Amino acid sequence: MITWAHGARTFQPPRVPNWGGGGASPGGGWVLGHQWPLSLGGLGPTPSASGRSGMWRAAAVRGLRAGVAGTPRSASGAAGLQLRQRLESELEDIRGAGTWKNERIIASRQGPHLRLADGGAGILNFCANNYLGLSSHPEVIRAAVEALEKFGAGLSSVRFICGTQSIHKDLEEKIARFHQREDAILYASCFDANAGIFEALLTPEDAVLSDELNHASIIDGIRLCKANKYRYKHMDMQDLEAKLQDAQKHRLRLVATDGAFSMDGDIAPLREICQLAQKYDALVFIDECHATGFLGPNGRGTDELLGVMDKVTIINSTLGKALGGAAGGYTTGPKPLIDLLRQRSRPYLFSNSLPPAVVGCAAKALDLLMESNAIAQSMAAKTQRFRSKMTAAGFTISGKDHPICPVMLGDARLAAVMAEDMLNRGIYVIGFSYPVVPKGKARIRVQISAVHSDEDIDRCVEAFTEVGRKHGALR
Repeated sequence: MITWAHGARTFQPPRVPNWGGGGASPGGGWVLGHQWPLSLGGLGPTPSASGRSGMWRAAAVRGLRAGVAGTPRSASGAAGLQLRQRLESELEDIRGAGTWKNERIIASRQGPHLRLADGGAGILNFCANNYLGLSSHPEVIRAAVEALEKFGAGLSSVRFICGTQSIHKDLEEKIARFHQREDAILYASCFDANAGIFEALLTPEDAVLSDELNHASIIDGIRLCKANKYRYKHMDMQDLEAKLQDAQKHRLRLVATDGAFSMDGDIAPLREICQLAQKYDALVFIDECHATGFLGPNGRGTDELLGVMDKVTIINSTLGKALGGAAGGYTTGPKPLIDLLRQRSRPYLFSNSLPPAVVGCAAKALDLLMESNAIAQSMAAKTQRFRSKMTAAGFTISGKDHPICPVMLGDARLAAVMAEDMLNRGIYVIGFSYPVVPKGKARIRVQISAVHSDEDIDRCVEAFTEVGRKHGALR
């Protein structure tokens, strides 16, 4: 029988009569408050019942029997067979193109050194978004445990019903203070934040102007809204200006860009974007997922780095990378905007609240960041070390001065084979190819963390040099 303790009291599920008319059989157990025999021998005879109630109960028992048997179910009939054949054909095409993405199983905490489930130990990890090394920081873990014990595992509710705890409001206030904005709103992820803002803010009278290489979540969020859509060439200010001129006929103009582009490691020219926005009476939105926590003197992001904090209207970012690495995203900006999102943003209104443990570790990560900028500042030297040594070895590294360091290879198969060979040498990196990046621009993306040592970085460069020569990427 399942019981759980709360303070000095112990609770158990209500004793609902067994459908068969008797008590639990030997080896039986409780399921969802009902006393059902769950022995390996099955569920016993179907209860005698009549009418719709009896039919429902019999169907439930048959379903449970099927579950106990453990037989996988699949779609049946001609339609199901047709679907399976089409999917298998598409999957084979992916394998044939050399773009199949395997998920390696990690059997340790996230960090610069990993242990893999297949026995690989002492693996150097250069492919996580753990920019500040806070995913396994002892104070961050302790804060998560304390929040879990005090506030529970979760809310089982959306925010506006009964899913807002004091820690949610505290974290939102802390985010707004960190970014020096009026207010903030939490989401389950930044993908949700991007999915929720454009539809709530923009109407058919408005226009949104988006960089062509913006993250998929920005692209999908823009697709959901009814605004007039313009796409400008990547970081091309002449093209953006032409699009802004054409968009003057619309009521409101919003320029949307990543602050730092995750696949190329380049940083948006925010000064120029903000100048054009001011010239053509537009607003600026930036996604700071790959900037928050480590770009700028205090880690506030690209707007701080480039001195335009007072010219960017809306910031979306994540708690799932530099800020503890757990999950969650947010929007921060003018209070009326945040109030509107609480009323109209569908991912916010229809998604469960962030779990307390996630809130706890994100809050502690922000505390550590606001107490000292030392961790954030350590990133620049480590990033420069890797980029300069890889360039000297003969590799082409995309982007500039960002810990995302894409090693450009071009060929998808070459990127996949080299990444596999790097793992054989104890370096965990991932090859990226179409559709994640454009065709012909495959690369291995390396990500530098504040917890990488100089020795770690040098070992990674040495392995790249060996593997590059072996596979013809270097001469």
